[in-house]
Amino acid sequence: MTDETTPFDELRGRATTPDPPPFTGNLGGELEGEPADVPADAGAETRPPAAMPSASYSPATARRPAWETDDDDAETAARPTPERWFEPAESVPGATGRARTPAQREARGGVLGIVLATAVLTAVLASGGTYGVLRATGALDQPAPAATAAAAAQTAAAAAPLTDQDQAVIAAAAKVSPAIVTIKTTGPAGGSSDFFGVPGGVGSGVVFDAGGWIITNRHVVEDSQGLEVDLADGRTFEARVYGIDTLTDLAIVKVEATGLPVAPIGDSSTIRVGQLAIAIGSPLGTYTNSVTAGIVSAFGRTIQVEDGTTIRNLIQTDAAINPGNSGGALLDAAGNVIGINTAVASSANGIGFAIPINIARPLLQQALAGQELARPWIGIRYVAIDRQLAEEENLPVQAGALIRGSDASSGQAAPAIVPGSPAEKAGLREGDIITAVDGQKIETTRPLDDILTQFAPGKTVTLDVLRDGKATTLTVTLGTRPANP
Repeated sequence: MTDETTPFDELRGRATTPDPPPFTGNLGGELEGEPADVPADAGAETRPPAAMPSASYSPATARRPAWETDDDDAETAARPTPERWFEPAESVPGATGRARTPAQREARGGVLGIVLATAVLTAVLASGGTYGVLRATGALDQPAPAATAAAAAQTAAAAAPLTDQDQAVIAAAAKVSPAIVTIKTTGPAGGSSDFFGVPGGVGSGVVFDAGGWIITNRHVVEDSQGLEVDLADGRTFEARVYGIDTLTDLAIVKVEATGLPVAPIGDSSTIRVGQLAIAIGSPLGTYTNSVTAGIVSAFGRTIQVEDGTTIRNLIQTDAAINPGNSGGALLDAAGNVIGINTAVASSANGIGFAIPINIARPLLQQALAGQELARPWIGIRYVAIDRQLAEEENLPVQAGALIRGSDASSGQAAPAIVPGSPAEKAGLREGDIITAVDGQKIETTRPLDDILTQFAPGKTVTLDVLRDGKATTLTVTLGTRPANP
């Protein structure tokens, strides 16, 4: 055979190693020797026939598809689209072009291997040198500021932003929580039911002076035989009842300590319906310094608790107030105490009540002055006038105190004017409407009791009164409110 190979031989040469013997028979004839239809002198140099196993058969190799061919195979087929778009395609050899011999292919592979090996060695040496330089300069020991900054930015982005209200609640809680205490009682008060209708014995309190002065609810400590006060920092003190309020549900407790954290006292006359309200206390006596938030829902509420006690002029809020919260603080957005939590509507959710701090303020002043707790007293029973009552009864004003007693149909008959009281001496009558005290006008948000608490017993004040539609002025000397007026 010649040194030129046919395309068939070329395909077979790549497909098997070593080259198998060429097909020397036909499907139905001889198995050895030259094919009968090929002359011996066909112009090609002949090789001596190779030894073949007897009765052997090598079928013709099927032509492989174009996707399976390699560079050498492609030379015998139509030239495909160049694989390297940035290099010129190799020239297409003619049908009789010379194919690479195994030696040439081996040489080409060897050169390629040398190039690849050189590239890998160069990369290894270069990286090793770079590592050595970085190691020598200490650069590898430095933190990755970019990565740290990126991680911090990602963490900050993941955290939800705080609203102004969130920040106000957080700041108020941090400011006042240390001054909210848990009060535990022993004796009758500890075994009775509180205004929530659950067993008493545990309540909350607010430190209003660093010398150990605490304000709480009367129903928490009244008739107790022993008191224990637990501070938020873990300290515990024995305590005593300094005084009981005769007007509303308040009491003053004293512990022998100094340097206690103090809650700032606010002004309940400045708050408005709809503004933020924050309650802090010890619900159930277990979850100390619990914080809840809501809004101021209304002013001037009057409730009657389970023991029959009537409490007037309360702040209504939807901040959660639970058993054990009695005596805790109601705060404004600035963290100032605007009320003392006292009760909750047991038949509804989201209706709690607090005593305005302005009603409590005179008691705080009397305690710090070492005085007995006392409230001014006129000696009347009255109904606070609002727009609805004024429209229903065709009253001449929409704010004021309408002097009116109660009859037996309301549960207990009581006269409008208490016999022997300062009101009787001043000439007040049932049906009179008090509109101002010493020039301070009575309003829905500032009822009569709120104004009277500014004055000490024995003080003489002037009352503006509407009687049968006519304005008049009366002078009354305030007495001391009895425990059971």
